[in-house]
Amino acid sequence: MPDGFPHVASAILPGMRKGRGAISNPAIRFESTAREAFDDGWSSMLDLAELPPLPTTLIRERAKSALSWNDSPDIGFDRSLNPYRGCEHGCVYCYARPSHAYVGYSPGLDFETKLMFKPELPALLEKELSRPGYIARPVALGANTDPYQPIERTLQITRQVLEVLERFGHPVTIVTKSAGILRDLDILKRLAARNLVHVCLSITTLDATLARRMEPRAASPARRLAAMQALAQAGIPVGVLAAPMIPGLNDAELERILERSAAHGATRAGYVLLRLPLEIKQLFEEWLHQHFPDRAARVLALVRQTRGGQLNNSEFGQRQVGSGPYADMLAKRFAVATARLGIGRANSTGQGLDCTQFAAPRVPERQLALL
Repeated sequence: MPDGFPHVASAILPGMRKGRGAISNPAIRFESTAREAFDDGWSSMLDLAELPPLPTTLIRERAKSALSWNDSPDIGFDRSLNPYRGCEHGCVYCYARPSHAYVGYSPGLDFETKLMFKPELPALLEKELSRPGYIARPVALGANTDPYQPIERTLQITRQVLEVLERFGHPVTIVTKSAGILRDLDILKRLAARNLVHVCLSITTLDATLARRMEPRAASPARRLAAMQALAQAGIPVGVLAAPMIPGLNDAELERILERSAAHGATRAGYVLLRLPLEIKQLFEEWLHQHFPDRAARVLALVRQTRGGQLNNSEFGQRQVGSGPYADMLAKRFAVATARLGIGRANSTGQGLDCTQFAAPRVPERQLALL
């Protein structure tokens, strides 16, 4: 659990804040009390643009385990690692936002300003991998929040995790929006030489202005493509994840994203259709009406067409790709484009990585000196 902070959502003035994605801080769904905003007359006198940027607060989380396990048929991996909870990238559509409510914080602005870090994670991982009977399978790094978000520059927990995985010969897949992954090029090159790593860069749009609105603190599309090229040139298998595709907003870019990625070294690709579970529905609608009021109704109507009339459908088999004519057409466009470009499906599951090299490092025996 986080240290030194009460489990209550912050009362943050709603409205656009510089460098942040969410517009508001929805109430925590597990709380017995609720907050309701009302106009007391002061809002007309305030200019949110004049308020200082919301600071980022780091909170130490005492993790009890390193690996998270799942048996979802929609996810191709059974274990993952998450050095951080919450993400400063601030992507308004992020499916991980609702998880912040489990630790007493709002999935809104709290998610991108109150970040939890797990300094014990590398040591816990080493302990778990050393347990008798552990069977190695590819572990997903970045399945929930980005392992290379800005705070990784100083905390370096992701790098320490990679060092543990390298020592054990353990395969890993990485998904990120950050060009910061190039800092660990030395480790990644060694892992790639042993067929132990696959990297996937997530690219939502090639439009820098749209990206800044949707993903305010993530690397620009151009920097992500440059990182993709640098990884490929270093011999590290790299793919692209076009996600999420938002009907009526960025889905027209699907083919261009795939083409540009292939030109920068991507050999595999995947896509995910926008899904809006729990609080993300409110957060995305607020954001959409704020930034694109002229097309908000159209975008939401198209989303409902792909989700059985709702803004979300949690059924297995449909969560990632949706259903209906619009979703089917997107799937066909993806299939045609990848076939034309000669790129395969994204390797976020770690298929083809070598699990046979796994071995717990031998600990030298301590011998008593005989006198």
